Amino acid sequence: MTWLAETAMLSHGWRRFGLLVLAGALAGLSIPPLFIVPALFVAFPVWVWCLDGAERQRGWRRILGSAFTIGFAFGWGYFTVAFHWLGAAFFVDGGIMLVLMPFAILALAALIAFFWGIASALAHLFWSHGPWRIVTLATFLTMAEWARGHVLTGFPFDLLGYALTPTDEMMQITSVIGIYGLTLVAALIAMTPALIWPADGRSLSRRLLPFFIAIGVIAAQLGYGHNRLTGTVATERSDIALRLVQPLVYEHSDFGNVDPVALIDRLLMLSDMRMDPTDQGLADISHLVWPESSLPFFLATYPEALARIARLLPDGATLLTGAPRQQYEPGATEPSGPPYNSVLAIDTNGEVIASYDKSHLVPFGEFLPFGAFFAQFGIKQFVPGAEGWAHGDSRRRLMSLPATPPFLTLICYEILFSGDLGDTAGAQFLFNITNDAWFDGSIGPAQHAHHARVRAVEEGMSLIRSANSGLTFATDPLGRITAELAPQQMAALDVRPHERLAATVFSQLRYWPLLIALVAGLLISLVAARSGRRRRI
Repeated sequence: MTWLAETAMLSHGWRRFGLLVLAGALAGLSIPPLFIVPALFVAFPVWVWCLDGAERQRGWRRILGSAFTIGFAFGWGYFTVAFHWLGAAFFVDGGIMLVLMPFAILALAALIAFFWGIASALAHLFWSHGPWRIVTLATFLTMAEWARGHVLTGFPFDLLGYALTPTDEMMQITSVIGIYGLTLVAALIAMTPALIWPADGRSLSRRLLPFFIAIGVIAAQLGYGHNRLTGTVATERSDIALRLVQPLVYEHSDFGNVDPVALIDRLLMLSDMRMDPTDQGLADISHLVWPESSLPFFLATYPEALARIARLLPDGATLLTGAPRQQYEPGATEPSGPPYNSVLAIDTNGEVIASYDKSHLVPFGEFLPFGAFFAQFGIKQFVPGAEGWAHGDSRRRLMSLPATPPFLTLICYEILFSGDLGDTAGAQFLFNITNDAWFDGSIGPAQHAHHARVRAVEEGMSLIRSANSGLTFATDPLGRITAELAPQQMAALDVRPHERLAATVFSQLRYWPLLIALVAGLLISLVAARSGRRRRI
């Protein structure tokens, strides 16, 4: 490690850039579901050591100079590994899209790495060359992670904190500090080996102390999680029973080739199938759930679908299904704009009694930023729809249906936005439908599912998740999976949500404690930097 530290500090130019890309790629192995956590302790010190050796520059290069390049290169390696699974979507269309795939992944990784580059540059402005410098870098890195989760609609996949959630026990700390708070912790402990090598005149015991503290933090995290899991009673609700259908609908990629009759036949068959001799089918079910993209056509093109659904549902039951929904002005016969990606609630009369329109759309997936420009090159959003999709109203996520406890509706990656899910105070459980079939064969579906489980822990509410091709499951309010279907299994799953727990610390305080910690980190950085400058004088 001494050799690695000295190499990182003394390298420059393309050698330093390449070393940082490799270090970032190594750190990327810590993402869900890989969870090679020790990689963080090898990779992140390289970033610190490179900043130790970075030259101080003047003018605009103080921000966009060598320090920026150091963080950008590390981030580029990290996000290329973290987001490589997005390339699976290019296989849906094939052809020229496969040629574009590696360039698109590298370009996306570079775009996100810009945030880490800025964090690195700002940290270098406060660099002190003492032990407190890891607080400086961790503080700005956490701020950068917050920014990429919110700027330009946000893209909060693979926040660094997820690396410290590989087990049920380790997840529980997010009920207190949330995933961004855990990101600050992960950054701090991952950088502690940078204080051991190379020797700086301090005794070995003093240099090892921060690393032992980091190990102690992980042990405390495990201990807290174990106590919370063993000391919390999760009780199933008796007033609602759901059947989750995992239909493997692959017609989602081309609305024009959908056979509505055959597709409804399949969904109805799966919905009423008997899992075992004791299964009563839909007789004991209050809510039937079909996932996102299970109806890849407008119901107006096949109105008989509503009548067939009504005949299937037992008295008092409701279907919750993903479906596109067109918007009309009063009295108009033609749609007034792009359609919505929606959840529709359909009752036993075949009437749509409630709906939620997805408000947080996926850039390039469901809408195309700068669409006119990209259209010149034949590039369009992955989800069909020439005009893209319309943004819904996020204030309508809480659904209240007859004889149903209120629940929070989240479509696909809306479940990723920690602390920004909607009216969690009024909800009894989280309801998430998704279509991850675009990424079948990759780690994407498992990663998305893991992120969703962390939201359940943060909010202290059980999660009901229905996925087109997997992963379909239910959790208790502690994020533990209570029932699930295997990926690519065409089947149905009967589940009940659990009673929500008392409000978690995170659900009450949100990220105010993190804000205080970040302000403290900035003050520590400022004091350490000024103290270091006085000593040099």
